[in-house]
Amino acid sequence: MNTASRIKTLIEILFISTKLGFTSFGGPVAHLGYFHEEYVRRRKWMDEKSYADLVALCQFLPGPASSQVGMGIGIMRAGILGGMVSFLGFTLPSVIALILFAILLVGSDVSNMGWIHGLKIVAVAVVAHAILGMAAKLTPDLKRKTIALLALVILLMWQTVISQVVVICLSALIGFLLYKNESADDEVRMEFPISRKTAVISLSAFLSLLIVLPFLREISSLEWVALFDSFYRSGALVFGGGHVVLPLLEREFVPTGWLTEEQFLAGYGAAQAVPGPLFTFAAYIGAVINGWKGGLLATVAIFLPAFLLITGALPFWDTLRRNPKIKGALMGVNASVVGILIAAFYHPIWTSSILAPTDFALAAILFSMLVYWKLPPWIVVISGALGGLILELM
Repeated sequence: MNTASRIKTLIEILFISTKLGFTSFGGPVAHLGYFHEEYVRRRKWMDEKSYADLVALCQFLPGPASSQVGMGIGIMRAGILGGMVSFLGFTLPSVIALILFAILLVGSDVSNMGWIHGLKIVAVAVVAHAILGMAAKLTPDLKRKTIALLALVILLMWQTVISQVVVICLSALIGFLLYKNESADDEVRMEFPISRKTAVISLSAFLSLLIVLPFLREISSLEWVALFDSFYRSGALVFGGGHVVLPLLEREFVPTGWLTEEQFLAGYGAAQAVPGPLFTFAAYIGAVINGWKGGLLATVAIFLPAFLLITGALPFWDTLRRNPKIKGALMGVNASVVGILIAAFYHPIWTSSILAPTDFALAAILFSMLVYWKLPPWIVVISGALGGLILELM
């Protein structure tokens, strides 16, 4: 790829990821739905199975899974720089919004506004559409439908931090046993314009920072070192996405006096009101502590582990997924991803969004706009926000 073509590709990634950053409401599962619609259905940057494999990998890794999927797509498209650009586009809108919330709107109640409820209903339509598309491709036979059902039942009955990882591992074992003797279809190769040497450097940097930062914090009196360490560890050691990182951040910053419980809860409400990854809640905390500079430092620190991990894992992942001995395991994992999405679709998306028959009516309209009328997602998002305002006035 020549320089002009590379720049054009990076601009395209930035434009699309920024559009998603402004319109992707509803949490990590909804983000996967938006990514699926934009990158798989509309632009065909990758096929259904490659996308499901990437989602499965990011479910294994600690950190914000949806953000890592976005980074991975950017890396596959244009190398490490593409991953950075994809991350910036998807993340900066909510980072800027939350820093402004921290500076100007601390203490305001944004969690009960009608347009926010409308955006939650948009997430119902988006995730339902994604589930239908992925289920058709990833659970074509009865055995894989059963694996998806098993994953769904376990996750709804056993809602803990580690349950998702256990489900994926169990599905991999079942898939290996069921499909180990079947011939595989032609595999689409996933291209990664990064070397294994770069991947090893990324993984080494991830571990080194995890070990070194606490020592630097102990021997240094600099506030920014302590902040960086707290946010980095929170991003590096959490499985399960944004809602799981919230109690970690609360334990890191409220008891130490860096911000009050009221400030923390106000920021949580603000984080629900903006699009993009919930991990950007860190930008709010950093801005409360040290203005916009603290917000940017917190953002870099909490997302850096995710970027290092996905960069380090991707080159090895393609080799693993193409190995005939483990293709059956991946078939099981991909089927479980469908069950995972359905479980998250019910709780928390459905249970926190569809509270009345009118909510279901709006969700049906938005779903039809997306699936049958083929309207762009941003129009569906705006319609959902307006619909929420109308429902509030009824």
